[in-house]
Amino acid sequence: MNPPTKVTTARVFAIAGPAMIANLTTPLIGIVSTTAIGRLGDAASLGGVAMASVLFDCMFWLFAFLRMGTVAFTAQSIGAGETGEVRAILVRGFIIAGVIGAGLIALQLPLAALLLGAMGGSESVTRAARTYFTIRIWSAPLALGNYVVLGWLIGQAQARLALATQVTINLINMAATIVLVLVFDFGIAGAAIAALIAEATGLVLGVLIARRLSGGRLAVARASLFDREKLLKMLAVNRDIMIRTASLIAAFLFFTAQGARAGDVTLASNAVLNNFLLVSAFFLDGFANAAEQLCGHAFGARDRDGFAGAVRLVVAWGFGFAMAVSVAFTLFGPTLIDVMTASEPVRHGARDYLWFVVAAPLLGVFAFAYDGIYIGATWARDMRNLMVLSLAVFLSAWFALRSFGNAGLWSALLVHYAARGGLEALRYPALFRASFKRES
Repeated sequence: MNPPTKVTTARVFAIAGPAMIANLTTPLIGIVSTTAIGRLGDAASLGGVAMASVLFDCMFWLFAFLRMGTVAFTAQSIGAGETGEVRAILVRGFIIAGVIGAGLIALQLPLAALLLGAMGGSESVTRAARTYFTIRIWSAPLALGNYVVLGWLIGQAQARLALATQVTINLINMAATIVLVLVFDFGIAGAAIAALIAEATGLVLGVLIARRLSGGRLAVARASLFDREKLLKMLAVNRDIMIRTASLIAAFLFFTAQGARAGDVTLASNAVLNNFLLVSAFFLDGFANAAEQLCGHAFGARDRDGFAGAVRLVVAWGFGFAMAVSVAFTLFGPTLIDVMTASEPVRHGARDYLWFVVAAPLLGVFAFAYDGIYIGATWARDMRNLMVLSLAVFLSAWFALRSFGNAGLWSALLVHYAARGGLEALRYPALFRASFKRES
């Protein structure tokens, strides 16, 4: 077990800062892909790629436990001084990622039929989306393997290396898309191949980095790799995080579906405002990453004071950034809306609901921060239960406020943010006491 380590603001930002930068580079992929496909002059192709990209975002997001769980177990092992276990965690993660990825590839035909059918696009858009889907699905084991590498690096507080890996994937994706779509005229297939090339390159880079950090060897003894107790714990935590993520995805898909039913102008207005939510999430997720590593390390070291200190700093700095983002949305929101859309009805609609996204970061900071804290401590079962309960609160709030139209829908979303963070905050003291019982 390592001696207690003081958690400082510098340590928080050493992880949160690179994570924020990596998050901010991610939307560039969508911008470049949209621009490249858009220059082909075919609306169906653009719509198909956009639709299929959303499907992959949601599908891969469902398996984000590969990143979050790996962060927690890696940080806890280092905190506990079990350095030999760190390599085993990486290899176990690769095995799970490979099995899931292979399963997605094997099920690609029924998956494509189910998911594309549920999206309800036109025949030409669905055809374009299927072309993209059937190529990019082969990147599944690679993309999920990159989740594992990213979590493993963050778990060791190697945030700069994690940033370098993520930025490399994003830059290669953008460059390959431009070359394959605009230079070689591969069309939709080019955009999908670009994603596959980027994920493959990222995984090779990640493995090379991992090998270097492990002293030139990644081999793990079979007995250690398949340790029954540790393997079952990893699977249980990953299962609970997956259910938690599925509940979160369900809430946002429901929000999008209800906005679509309200008409084209409302759907477009909400789409514009969702960009504001994404921006705030980029910053808040950085602090969630910091909480995962710092709390995981302190938890593994049985460092009660270090854990409590990490919680205080992550929540405090997260709230400070949330206030800054809310002020920026208040001051520059109307101008940004005008930049994002030329439609006057959509502009008016987005301005009418702008104050909801101004309030969102102030409520969301607690949801993001406590998610990171719970993941770091592997309080996955409680996080799962509270997220399912938050989904029920969200749906109940929408049902009660549905007569207020889009305002009621946005109000329900804010209630969901408040429920996520509030319920976890209320449960936190009991979990903290149980996990760090003082010796008499």
